[in-house]
Amino acid sequence: MSESEGLPARGVVFWPVGTGDSTTVVVDDEVVMQVDIHDMAKADDSDTPEVAVVDRLVEALPVIDGTPYLATFVLTHADKDHCLGFADLLEKVNIGELWSTPRLWREYNDADAPELCSDAVAFREESERRITATMDAVKSGGVPASGDRIRVVGYDDGHGSHAYDELPDEYLAWPGQSLTTLDGHDRRGVFEAFIHAPFKDDASAPRNETSLSMQVTLTDETGVDGKVLLFGDLAHDTIMKVFNYSEYHNRQRYLEWDLLLAPHHCSKRVMYKRDADGTEQLQMDVLNAFERNARTGGTVVCSSGTFPDEDVDGHNPPHRMAADRYEEIADEVICTMSWVDEGAPSPVVFGVDTAGARIIRGELVKSAASEAVVELAASAVGRRFAAITAAAVAVASEIPRSAAAVAPLTGPERVDMAVSVDRGGSRAPETPVGFGIE
Repeated sequence: MSESEGLPARGVVFWPVGTGDSTTVVVDDEVVMQVDIHDMAKADDSDTPEVAVVDRLVEALPVIDGTPYLATFVLTHADKDHCLGFADLLEKVNIGELWSTPRLWREYNDADAPELCSDAVAFREESERRITATMDAVKSGGVPASGDRIRVVGYDDGHGSHAYDELPDEYLAWPGQSLTTLDGHDRRGVFEAFIHAPFKDDASAPRNETSLSMQVTLTDETGVDGKVLLFGDLAHDTIMKVFNYSEYHNRQRYLEWDLLLAPHHCSKRVMYKRDADGTEQLQMDVLNAFERNARTGGTVVCSSGTFPDEDVDGHNPPHRMAADRYEEIADEVICTMSWVDEGAPSPVVFGVDTAGARIIRGELVKSAASEAVVELAASAVGRRFAAITAAAVAVASEIPRSAAAVAPLTGPERVDMAVSVDRGGSRAPETPVGFGIE
């Protein structure tokens, strides 16, 4: 299918959700995988537009037996900007399968661990319900039904005290493993997720360093493929372990990327380390690793707020110096909140078909997505990707209206905001987010 004929049937949509992740992988009309969620309508940040991401996603999903159906939900890690809205999604959708990581239970058992947000707690509780359902099914000689399935990705030496300890191996996954089945749907030949992390040695590391990392490959029926590399909120050292591990085992094909989702929302901690004197030292090894594994036309997508003109010490991502480094090793760098138009961002749409793996551009995104809504009502084949795109376009169109609806600040309020920005916030966060700082 050429671009002139409409959107491909298969691809990935990166939603404009501020500094947070909401990535939708469309394998085909029936099988959709959601990696993280950040519903802006539920954010407690006054600068975040109140746009209901979950509601729009639900409207675009396939309907099975009268209920919206999501084959798989993947939580890379339990930070709020990766799971906000999960409880709402769970209530409205039949989620066939969850992919979780051991960190949830380590934090549950550790009284000193950072407090989980309510959506992360909902995810852990739903994971535990599914573990019980899976064990019950296994003990009776069967398999869990869709809606009860779970896969725990990663390994923790302390698993003996965790709820998933007795799960059979078919419900577990580790770095170095390739997965082609989502909620019982074998999509070998058109979908593959190769697991890179979390590593066993990082089980007790800070939450970000336990992020689920993977390469997702989507393949057109003609054999054309597109590769997307996802690192969650990993930083330099763990990302280099990913590259070193796969290169040592001659698995370079699983490091290739047409699209790289910038780790931790374009954080400089991916490629800079701070010396004792406060000097930022560039780590060329990770930039070289990114560059040598990029395919022709490689694009970096940053799921973040707009890039600052310059970095302020102590501020969280996105960081200008990280964006500048990505510019040096990629053909293009895209920020989700300024793509096409900073005042009215468009979703970043990555498609795969006979025309190749590429960012879909221009009016095709809006026009083909709008047509998909009508065509899906008539059960048109191959239009799920367009429907998800249409949902993301609708979210993007609501952002300017929502932002404009915010009452203008008074003079004293503007002064207070300026002071707060200069300080990086009026007070320290109650729960560490991301790297804690920067």
